[in-house]
Amino acid sequence: MRNYPEQKVIQAFQLYTVLARHGVAGEQAVQLYKSDDDIRGLLDMFSREVDCVIVLTSEQMFLVPRTKLSPFHVSNDWIKRHYLRSGATNGDLYLLYFTVLVLFGSFYDTYQSQEPTRQFLGMDEWVHLVQERIDQLKQHDPDELKQLEQEFSYNWRLIIEKWDAMDDIKETAKKQSGNTISRLSVIDAARRFLIDQGLIVDIGNHEVALTEKAKTIVQRFFMEVEYNRGIFEFIYGFEREKDDASDQ
Repeated sequence: MRNYPEQKVIQAFQLYTVLARHGVAGEQAVQLYKSDDDIRGLLDMFSREVDCVIVLTSEQMFLVPRTKLSPFHVSNDWIKRHYLRSGATNGDLYLLYFTVLVLFGSFYDTYQSQEPTRQFLGMDEWVHLVQERIDQLKQHDPDELKQLEQEFSYNWRLIIEKWDAMDDIKETAKKQSGNTISRLSVIDAARRFLIDQGLIVDIGNHEVALTEKAKTIVQRFFMEVEYNRGIFEFIYGFEREKDDASDQ
C-alpha cells in the first residue's frame, strides 16, 4: 500500500466526511481532486471501502453508491415509505424504477449517446413514453420475458400488470399525487424521488430537465454495459433494429 503524507490523509478524510454527510462537495473539492494525485488516490480508496465511486461534474463532486451493498445505498423500503402509497408492493417499486429508466433514456437518441439530445421532458409525454415501452415489452413472448427477468433482475411481467391495472379515469384529475392510483401519480412519485436525489429539476409548466449530476451518472453507469447489463439496449433496442434495417 502506498504511503501518503499525514497532511494529505487528513485533508482527504475531511473531504470524504463532507461527501459522506452531504453526498456532494463544491467546485474547490473538484479542482483539488483533479490536481492532487494523493487526494484523488485517497478519496478513491475511501469510496471503494464503502462500495461507492466519486463522480464529478465541472462544479460538483458526488459520492455515489456502486452497488446495493453500500451503506449509502437507498433501500427499497425507504423509497416505499417516502414516495409510494401505503401498502405499496415490490411491483410498485419495479414500476417506479422502470419509469426512471424511461426518463433517462428519453433524453438520449441512441444507445451509448454521450450527450442529451433534448432539454426537457413534459409529464404527459413521460406517461406516453412509458406506455410505448410497456407496449414494446408486451411484444415479447411470456416465457422470454420470464427468462429476461432473471438476466436483468426486473420483473417485466409485473411491471406490465401494474401499469395496465391503473385506473384510466383518474388520468383526467387536475391534481395528481402519490395517493392517487393512476399513471400520472406513478410519474409524480418518480419525479419527486429524482428531484430529491438531485437528478432532475422542475422547470415549470409540468416539465423537468436533467441535472449535471444525472448526465454524469447516466454517461458513466447507465451507458456502460459493465453496470447496466444492457438494460437500455433491451428497453430501446427495437428502435435501433429499425434504424439498422432502414440503412440496408
